[in-house]
Amino acid sequence: MINMSLFVRIFICFVIAGAALYKHIDNSNALTGLRLAIPALQKEVNQIKEDNIVLQYEIDQFENPAHLIELSHKPEFAHLKYPSSNAIIILTETYDH
Repeated sequence: MINMSLFVRIFICFVIAGAALYKHIDNSNALTGLRLAIPALQKEVNQIKEDNIVLQYEIDQFENPAHLIELSHKPEFAHLKYPSSNAIIILTETYDH
């Protein structure tokens, strides 16, 4: 007849080993899920970078001085004038630390 305390010890060892194995497999599955998500995220990041390049090009084209001068001659922007030096007020701000 097997001693009851030996049976309990063996059972506890199996439970601990099973829990450790379960935790290892769970961590491995989580890592695999992250590895599978990397290509899709990388593709999205590359697409965003390409979109940023296109948008930066459009901004540069819009802010081109020749384009801005061309816009200033249009009637919808005729009310915009460059201010004279006596119309500019400069305010200074002090910071208290």
